[in-house]
Amino acid sequence: MTDKRKSSLILTTPLTRRTALKGLAGGLGAAAALGTAPGFVRYAQAASSEPIKIGFECHRTGIGAAYGRWYERTTNAAVKLINDAGGINGRPIQLIIEDDGTDAKRGTEVMEKFASEHKVDVVFGTLFSNVVIANGPTAGELKMPYYVVSEGHQVASGKMNRYVFQPGITDVKSQVMSVAPFIVGNLGKKVTQIFPDYAFGYDHRDNLPPAIEKAGGKVMAQIAIPPTEKSFTRYFPQIPADTDVIYHVMVGPAVLTFVKEMGEFYGSKGPQLFSFIDSLEAVDMATPGLEFLNGSHFWEGSPRYLQANAGEAQKFYRDHVGIDDNGAAKGDPKDVSTAGHMFGCWETLYVIKKAMEDAGYQGPDDKKKLIEATEAMTAFAEGKEHPQGDKTFNGKIHQCFGHQNISKFEDKKLTVVHRTSIEDGMYEPEGDYTTEKL
Repeated sequence: MTDKRKSSLILTTPLTRRTALKGLAGGLGAAAALGTAPGFVRYAQAASSEPIKIGFECHRTGIGAAYGRWYERTTNAAVKLINDAGGINGRPIQLIIEDDGTDAKRGTEVMEKFASEHKVDVVFGTLFSNVVIANGPTAGELKMPYYVVSEGHQVASGKMNRYVFQPGITDVKSQVMSVAPFIVGNLGKKVTQIFPDYAFGYDHRDNLPPAIEKAGGKVMAQIAIPPTEKSFTRYFPQIPADTDVIYHVMVGPAVLTFVKEMGEFYGSKGPQLFSFIDSLEAVDMATPGLEFLNGSHFWEGSPRYLQANAGEAQKFYRDHVGIDDNGAAKGDPKDVSTAGHMFGCWETLYVIKKAMEDAGYQGPDDKKKLIEATEAMTAFAEGKEHPQGDKTFNGKIHQCFGHQNISKFEDKKLTVVHRTSIEDGMYEPEGDYTTEKL
C-alpha cells in the first residue's frame, strides 16, 4: 500500500545538498525509569524555546509501506504525548517526515536533506536493513545522531559507527537466540530455513544455525529466495524430506502467495512451521488461504492481539496509537497494524527524550553530549514509555536486549504461548563504539 502525500511535511529553507556522498550509503511521571551508567553527569536544562527537530525517515512507499504507515501513526501518537506533557527540556518536538521509498540510495539522499535543508537535531525511524546499512556511513559523515527502529544486526555487530543507535527494539541475533530453544524443544530438531535474499534474510541465515545447534538441533538446508519472486512452488522440492520444522521469514507483497503455495504443496502432512511475524505484518489472519498456517508458531516483538494478561502500560499504548484488541485500527478492522515492530518507534522516541534531558541538549553543538548520554543508559523499565517490556541497553554496541513473544496461530488469531527472558537473547559484544572519536 502506498501513500501519495508529499514526501516532506515541512519545508523551511532552500535545498543545499552536497554534491557527492561516499559509498551507497517527563510527561508520564514515574511510568518508566531509565538507568544511566555511574558517573554520568547531567547537564543543565536548555533555556531555548526553539523546537527540537526530529527527522523521521519513513517508508511511505516501496516494499516497507505497510510498516511505514503504522510507524508514522505510532510516532505521531508518541510525539503528541511528549509535547502535551511539555516537550523535551521544555521545548516541543517538531517532526519532519521524508519518504525514502524503502530504497537505499534514496535513503542517503533523505539523510542529506535532513541535515542540509531541514537542519534536524536527530534522524529517527528507519526499518529496512538495506536502507539502514546505506544510511549508517552517511550519518557518520554528517555527524548526525541516527536512531533506527530496525531489527537488523548491523548496529550491534559493530559495522556502523558511533552515531548510529538501535535502543528501542531488539536485533535478529538476539531474537533468534531466544526462540531457538523453543523450536527445538517443542517443534523438532531438523530445521529447514527459507529466507529472503537480502540483508534481513542474511541475519537469519547467519544466526539461526548456531542457535539451533546450541539448542540441540540442526539446520538441514537454507533456501534463499529473491525478493522479486512472485511464485515459490519450484523452491519447495529443495526442502529435505526428513525436515521437522520449516523456519520461514519471507516478507513483501508476495508473502500470501508463498504461504498458499506451500499449503498446496504439503496439504495436511507438512512439517511444523515457525515464522517471524514479519511475514504477515499488517495482514488479516482471517485472510482466505492462511488456513494452512493453523497450529503454527510466530515470533512477535509485541503481540498483535491484546493478551488476557496485558498490563496497563500496554493498554495505554494501544489506546493512544489507536489499535483495537485485534491489533487493527479502531473503527477499521481491515486496517491491520504492524504491532510486532511499531512499538519500537514509541520506545525510541522516549529514549531520545531521556538522553536529551540527561545531556541538557540545547542544539547541534550538544550532539556529542547526546551521544554520550545515550551510551550511558543501561536499562529501560517496563511502563508507559516502554510498553513492550523492560530492557537492558549496552552502550558499547548501541543495542537493547529485551523479551520475545512466541505466539500460536489458532482460530484466526495469535495467542502468546511463551515469553522469553532477557538473558535468553544476550550475547557478548562484537565491538565497542565508545572507543571511536566523535
